[in-house]
Amino acid sequence: MAYRVTPTDIEGALILEPQVFGDARGFFLESFNQADFEHALGMSVQFVQDNHSRSAKGVLRGLHYQQPQPQGKLVRVVRGCVWDVAVDIRPGSASFGRWVGVELNDTDLKMFWLPPGLAHGFLVLSDSADFTYKTTSYYAPAHEGCIRWDDPDLAINWPDPGVEIRVSEKDARGQLFASLVG
Repeated sequence: MAYRVTPTDIEGALILEPQVFGDARGFFLESFNQADFEHALGMSVQFVQDNHSRSAKGVLRGLHYQQPQPQGKLVRVVRGCVWDVAVDIRPGSASFGRWVGVELNDTDLKMFWLPPGLAHGFLVLSDSADFTYKTTSYYAPAHEGCIRWDDPDLAINWPDPGVEIRVSEKDARGQLFASLVG
């Protein structure tokens, strides 16, 4: 098995640690292998889009989601360090309303699998970070939504990046989690 799998407090969300082969020259890893990934999840998954973003320290992106047409995401950091957060917004889920955070960086090379139906965001902790992710559905602007990163009901414990947190205008106008419930 190419991944060490760690379940989280959100149903279906997993931390995946790939095998890394390193020596004095550097390292090698398979960043994605369809058969190993599906074995780790215990189900078939088809990805349709790959995305790559670069952000400066203190940039917070999220908490984004799509409804309908939710996206499953396999996320990782190829340069730098981020605090990555998933929030379960699936009605009827045993973990509905819970959030999970994990540090993703270019040192331990962990990946985070977010099944469809979660809101997602990240905060850059290093000077900059390159963040990549595979998605199970295409980006659909007509179906996108955003929950405020500082929603008091979610009370996400964002780490202090050492600089002012910066969000886009769109993310600053995100809705409160309670509006999804009501």
